[in-house]
Parts: sequence; structure tokens; C-alpha cells
Amino acid sequence: MTPAYAWPMTMQSPAVSVEMLPADWAAQVRALAAERDAVILAHNYQLPEIQDVADHTGDSLGLSRIAASVDASTIVFCGVHFMAETAKILAPHKTVLIPDAAAGCSLAETITADQLRAWKAEHPGAVVVSYVNTTAAVKAETDICCTSSNAVDVVASIPSDTEVLFCPDQFLGAHVQRVTGRENMRIWMGECHVHAGINGADLKAKVNSEPEAELFIHPECGCATSALYLASTGVVPAARTHIMSTGQMVEAARTTTAAKVLVATETGMLHQLRKVNPTTEFEPVNRAAVCKYMKMITPAKLLRSLREGTDEVLVPADIIERARRSVDAMIAIGSPSPTSQ
Repeated sequence: MTPAYAWPMTMQSPAVSVEMLPADWAAQVRALAAERDAVILAHNYQLPEIQDVADHTGDSLGLSRIAASVDASTIVFCGVHFMAETAKILAPHKTVLIPDAAAGCSLAETITADQLRAWKAEHPGAVVVSYVNTTAAVKAETDICCTSSNAVDVVASIPSDTEVLFCPDQFLGAHVQRVTGRENMRIWMGECHVHAGINGADLKAKVNSEPEAELFIHPECGCATSALYLASTGVVPAARTHIMSTGQMVEAARTTTAAKVLVATETGMLHQLRKVNPTTEFEPVNRAAVCKYMKMITPAKLLRSLREGTDEVLVPADIIERARRSVDAMIAIGSPSPTSQ
């Protein structure tokens, strides 16, 4: 096994290459996974080939919960680094691999543990709610984590007279504040560079060209506020405007009868939506919404990871212990299950 990549990671510039793969590469992956006693997890934003070969696909926390419950001794997490860290937090005695440890996250990089500690010192007594799109070190400074699908429930569970510090995503935070009406909620001004790039102008242009389409909007998107405005003013019927997590999008795609759905999130999501509902046309609001970090996990790197045991994700025991409390607190409130293959 090559030397492990220890926490913390510094995000590097991604480089996505075109690979020439053997025709039986998927069969090789399955055989190697069996030899290593490994389960392969893939986030909804991964390359289609990675999603199709994985044992489970879904959102980051749902996959991490599977990592904690499966019998396999090795977890190969095809996603970005904070996701693999979360799997290690929930399954500390298992080996967790990520096919490319340099696959970072622009949102997770917007707040550090030191910055969160300083923010907490300015607001003694406040409850810290952190999105799961954060590093293990930030989770260790957090009272309760949340996902995009349960953020509203998590904040609503906190006594109304208690101040809330929400980090790091400003768009998800704004969405939660709108829904809860909470005035004593302070929001960190972080963002995912991909979701922030899906703006209100893009959404309005798509709605104007496709007035009968349904809207699937991820709350991290810069256009989430515009979506609510368009629905409230009747430009698009509120019944066809849905702000939800990637896991909720999959479930909604199974049951929709719409001829077309406009999707505002990273474009890798379209693969799962089209698989569960081949009769509806799913079209991105912004075709340029591609996370290069997610696409750093390639078929060749997955093969290498299974062959060589690269790259192992390590998190210090004290960080695991403290971060686990914030994740367990969220799980106690409830979170969605991923979609299994």
C-alpha cells in the first residue's frame, strides 16, 4: 500500500484527462473490489461510468451512513475529500479510500476550524449548524451537522430563542432562514463555485423558453431565490417549482409525469435522473455547471485505488470523536437514504 494521505488536505487544481480503458474495465473493478472486500460508493455528481459501476449511489451523508453499516472492511468513496472524511468519521475502524485525494471542494474550503472557533468566540452561547460539505476539523467544532434535505428541520429543532451560526453555504443558509423565518440566525458567506454559477438570469431564460417545464433546484444554487420569486409571482406555477437535495431529486424524478424538467445543480445529476425516468427529458439550467473536482475520480484512478490501496483517508482520533457527535446529532433528527444500485 502506498503512503496514506493524512488529514487535512489542501485543495489542488484539478486535471481531468481522457482515458483509454479496456473493454472489461468494469469487470476488473468488480473483481478487484471482491478481492479487497471493498464496497464502492459514488456521489450523484460523479462520471456516469463511475456511477454505473458503484454498489451504491447517492448524496454524501447517505453514502457515509451506508459505509458505516455495510460488512465490507474497505470503503472506496468516489466523491470529494470531505465526503470520504465523513465516511471515516462514521466508520473509523474501516479502511477508507478515495481514488484521488486531491479532489477537493470549493465550498468546504471557504471555512476553516480556526475561523469557526473565532466566529464562535464572537457569539457565545450560539449553536453551530454546519453543512456536511465541510472538513472533519470543522465538524469537530460544530454542534450539529445538516444536509441540504434536512437543514430546515435541524435549525427548527433548536430553541427559537437560541442564536444559530450557520456555515458555510450562504445560499442554503438563506433558504433555511426564509423557510423558518428565524431572525437570530447568522450565515457564513461561503459558496460552491459551481452552484453559485447557476444564477437567476440563467433560470429566467430557461423558464421563458420552457414555460411548461418543472423545476428541480438545489438549495446551494445562486438561483434558488429567483426560483421562489418566479413561483410567487406566477411566472412558473409554485406546484412545479421544487427546491430539494440530490437525493430528493431522484425520488421526485421517479414519479414526475412532466415532459421536461429543468435541473439546477451539477450536471452529473442528470445521469441518475435519466436512469430512473427515461421518459421525461431532464435538461440542465446551466450546461457549464460541472465540478472538475468531482470529475477527478476517473475509471483508471478507481482501478488504481483498488489495485494499490490508494489514496487512504486518515483522520486523527480526537477529531473523529468530536466530529462524530455533530453528525450523530443530525442523524438523530433524520436524514435521507441514498439510492442503491
